[in-house]
Amino acid sequence: MGCSERQKEIKRRRKRRQQMTNIKRRLKKATVSEKAHLAEKLRRMTPGAEELIERFELAKG
Repeated sequence: MGCSERQKEIKRRRKRRQQMTNIKRRLKKATVSEKAHLAEKLRRMTPGAEELIERFELAKG
């Protein structure tokens, strides 16, 4: 029997939080092209990506 939908949702949230932590860490040393790549990853990862891109100042460049 598979996981309940709630457990799947929790797993997705934890994975997304882990990925966000990784992206924040990589942003500190990122070049302009790397920032564009990270912005694209954010767009695929979460529906609220545009707000995060503005907050992390990835739109500049």
